[in-house]
Amino acid sequence: MPHDHAPDDHHHAHDHASAHRHAPHAVHAAPHVHGAGHHEHGHDHHGHGPHLHGVGASERKLFWALLLTGGFMFAEAIGGLVAGSLALLADAAHMLTDAAALAMAFVAVRAARRPATPAMSYGHHRWQVLAAFVNGLGLLALAVWILAEALTRLWEPVAVQGRVVVVIAVLGLLVNLASFAILSGGEQNLNVRGALAHVMGDLLGSVAALVAGALIWGFGWMIADPLLSALVALLMLRTGWSIARQAAHVLLEGTPEGLDERSIASAIEADVEAVASVHHVHAWSLTDDRPVVTLHATLRENVGRDAALSAIQRVLQARFGITHSTIQIEEQACAGVGCVP
Repeated sequence: MPHDHAPDDHHHAHDHASAHRHAPHAVHAAPHVHGAGHHEHGHDHHGHGPHLHGVGASERKLFWALLLTGGFMFAEAIGGLVAGSLALLADAAHMLTDAAALAMAFVAVRAARRPATPAMSYGHHRWQVLAAFVNGLGLLALAVWILAEALTRLWEPVAVQGRVVVVIAVLGLLVNLASFAILSGGEQNLNVRGALAHVMGDLLGSVAALVAGALIWGFGWMIADPLLSALVALLMLRTGWSIARQAAHVLLEGTPEGLDERSIASAIEADVEAVASVHHVHAWSLTDDRPVVTLHATLRENVGRDAALSAIQRVLQARFGITHSTIQIEEQACAGVGCVP
């Protein structure tokens, strides 16, 4: 039966009378012993506290990008209505979703700073992944709307004031470049990349609006407005799908990219002389940059358990960047119903 543990960095061991199932999220609060014979569990905990490294920087970046994007959105929406431009209206709508996405990402970063509790023993880091997932879905929905509206305008062209479009598009381009520069600097996680994807799509929207306005102003090509809007929507579909897919993989506890369960087992067996075999390996991630692993390790005869446990933890950190692991130490290979992976 799992027990919540404190968020402080530590590791400890447990002895048990018989083999038992060890769920990927099982954690224990204190050592306990049941009868004779045992399986020893080591827990290497580096990941349940607030983890403030990089959080403050992400929060500041998101705040300033939100301020710039939200402030200009209203001006662009008014300009799109006055000029009759789908490219400007689409970009304004995109800026609205950008503002919502940035606000969501900002709140998620702040939530991740909250400490772990008995009810949330891993803390609140998953809010950032959830925000990225919603942002990806928002991009997909917005792209579909722009494509539908563009197709309608191809059949029924609308008069567009090219000069107004150019002026507002230039201003929007400057705002989006500033937001992009703010978000793209320094450390990035999936949450910030999701927000950055929104701003990147809006940046492309401003470029499309600028080009469309120039073509309409100079040559009267009204068709440029829906065509360039549709092109941006297609790019948004690709980006939105990528962000949503990555976030869903983390939320569904898929194996982190670059981690292979067989490679983890082989590395431990090769580098830790005290280990005879490794089995029941499960790898997942708390966020996109916080991998976690659970495994069973069978030791050779007459070896030190604590030394073997420490050696396994060092291999996981040095070879795979894993700083949180739950390791079941065994004297003989685990078998039976309690050891079903």
